[in-house]
Amino acid sequence: MDTPVLTVPNWSLGREKTVLHQGLDLLESADVTVHFAEADLDHNRTVTAFSGDASEVLVTLFELARIWLPAINLHRHVGVHPRIGGLDVCPWIPLAPASPHFAEWVAESAQAFAEEFEIPVFLYEHSSVAGSHSSLPELRKGGFGALLGRELSPDFGPTQAHPYLGATVWGWRDFLVALNVNFPSENLEAVERIAAEIRARRRAKEPGFEGVRSLGLALAEQGLVQVSLNLTKPFESKIDSVVQFIMEAAAARGLTEGYTELIGVIPETLAQESSTVYPRSEQIVKMERYEPAI
Repeated sequence: MDTPVLTVPNWSLGREKTVLHQGLDLLESADVTVHFAEADLDHNRTVTAFSGDASEVLVTLFELARIWLPAINLHRHVGVHPRIGGLDVCPWIPLAPASPHFAEWVAESAQAFAEEFEIPVFLYEHSSVAGSHSSLPELRKGGFGALLGRELSPDFGPTQAHPYLGATVWGWRDFLVALNVNFPSENLEAVERIAAEIRARRRAKEPGFEGVRSLGLALAEQGLVQVSLNLTKPFESKIDSVVQFIMEAAAARGLTEGYTELIGVIPETLAQESSTVYPRSEQIVKMERYEPAI
């Protein structure tokens, strides 16, 4: 498969310093471009983003999984971010017009992961089978606990959740921008209300809020509250407009000194047109041409 790819695996660990560093050392030595690799104590989650030749990226992912997954036990996991798996979600994004075999390659890699680690894998977004599960929030509903004791219908792997690692969501998706807006405050209710307002506007199909997913979270370790965003249609819903809405809604509730935090990567064209995010150079991803999958 000759399409260059980006993957952004999200791992349900963020506090195990020794094993975290082992994985980060692996990433530094791998034959891939690392765009992002950061752990967060409050989320108890590590987001990684790396790209390159598809085969090298896949090999690196499996090597990373062999280091990090044995250190995860979701029965003891505490963190503010929703999750159903040790490798919670693993999206794949082509960085050039996708090869005709790209969808097949993503599915085959999901099957290989399910077989090696004995974890149920659900395909989502463009990889999902018509009429089956496709939305990440739907798949995460109820969290890890909701999987236990149930007969599951994954695309690959066992029909019971892994006792420590749950299930993994895997698939080909379009670019999204993961962005947090943080405020030095303990007013969780304020950010929950702002997030709810954004969701309501998205459901009402209000222009500027297409595909904007939002949660209000408290980050006790950092003394912050946060509006956590996934802009799943960032070429339609402009980043600056969404951030401006949050800042104005926050100010009306007494929250000031807000700032943005880009998680993962951002396409070069969006970085150039957005004045409210401040990516590091390695977070900016260049593509031959962006073409959302149909």
